[in-house]
Amino acid sequence: MTIQFNPADLLVILPELVLLGATCAILLIDLFLKPSQRDITHWLSIVAIAVTSFLVWRGAPEVAQGVSAFNGMFKHDGISVVLKQFVLLTTGLSLFYARNYMRERSLLFGEFYLLILFATIGMMLLVSAGSLVIAYLGLELLALSSYALVALNRNSAISAEAAIKYFVLGALASGLLLYGMSMIYGATGTLDLAAISAQINQVEHRGWLAIGLVFIVSGVAFKLGAAPFHMWLPDVYHGAPTAITVFIGSAPKVAAFGLLYRLLEGGLGPMSEHWTPMLALLSVLSLAVGNLFAIAQSNLKRMLAYSTISHIGFMLLGFVGGSPAGYSAAMFYIISYTMTATVAFGIIALLARAGFECEEIDDFKGLNQRSPWYAAIMGISMFSLAGVPPLFGFFAKLLVLKSAIDAGFLWLAIVAIIFAIIGIYYYLRVVKVMYFDAAADDAAVPLPADLPLRWVISLNGLALVVLGLAWGPLFDWCNRAFGV
Repeated sequence: MTIQFNPADLLVILPELVLLGATCAILLIDLFLKPSQRDITHWLSIVAIAVTSFLVWRGAPEVAQGVSAFNGMFKHDGISVVLKQFVLLTTGLSLFYARNYMRERSLLFGEFYLLILFATIGMMLLVSAGSLVIAYLGLELLALSSYALVALNRNSAISAEAAIKYFVLGALASGLLLYGMSMIYGATGTLDLAAISAQINQVEHRGWLAIGLVFIVSGVAFKLGAAPFHMWLPDVYHGAPTAITVFIGSAPKVAAFGLLYRLLEGGLGPMSEHWTPMLALLSVLSLAVGNLFAIAQSNLKRMLAYSTISHIGFMLLGFVGGSPAGYSAAMFYIISYTMTATVAFGIIALLARAGFECEEIDDFKGLNQRSPWYAAIMGISMFSLAGVPPLFGFFAKLLVLKSAIDAGFLWLAIVAIIFAIIGIYYYLRVVKVMYFDAAADDAAVPLPADLPLRWVISLNGLALVVLGLAWGPLFDWCNRAFGV
């Protein structure tokens, strides 16, 4: 087949090109900046993300099926538009939450912003992947940037240990994913996901497809943090600087959802009777491991890490039916989770100071006495993660449970409800500590005076209430993306 370059393809990938060009420009500008001028890099990065978001919005395809570029390797459709907007939003929030934290610890390097921007480009490629090549390229760009971010604090043994674990296990997962892709390519003779989907039913040796499917599901489950491939997640969340945990715990989860959808539905959709039971099993294990292990944690970041595992289990409920309505509910759920997680980790970063990380649950004792407003914001995030009405997280849980029941997985929905009730305990423990325990003497310190940070985290917290009361437009947007 002859492949020809079409200049119109550059318009389809314009947001990614603009963000790449801005990242390279920021790299050069940062070389000439003094450490005291690092705010210039910060605001240039925020502007680059805002411009990219605007281009994604303006370039939203008018046709329902979207458009493709580079001979189908890159997809630009309603799904990619929604996912990219929330990737960019959570990345921007992460940068706001990080500035004070990183500056106080002398970690506000230009590399911090550049790595996050390169990771964002990788996530944008992931959610638009129309080929196994683009999916793997985006995944590795995200992964390599994330490894370096976790190890950014060179003076911390905990960060170094977490980065090594992340790198070793991440390399193993990438190898599993690449091996699975090679099996699929060997069986179908193509790397194009649409072509793979069209040829699956014509493949004679379906054993190669089954092997490839198992390895692909295992690799993606690692990137999601689903049990039993979750072993890296608590250590990385705990070991990474909190400002970086805000980023790792939010935007990449949206991108991993996009990767899962592109590979399973976009490429291996005709094999749904095989991968549906796998996802159901991963969902049950994630719900059990996440909720039960979270109860035993005294470190808040580790507790939220196990909470993440349980939320991935909930998100997978939307995939088990293999229907557009289920995918829409799963997308809505992952958006809800990332918006809530940024608030929870952002409050930890806000309250931390040099020499005091505010990572233990006991560090939040008496927060309501010191700052009723931020105690309320943290309480909102905990109740939303627990799925308490009328907050954002409640309706997200309700929709994925409905999709699982509609798909005939009533037993799975019952299991999810049981573990959701168990999970309420450890979220309420944080609220109890903030409102009913006395504050420690060394905790009575002034909160940071960074006005943009305080406004952004307040708006982020209030958004959980607003989206809980008016979640319909966002859910309709998710439905339109999948043609529901």
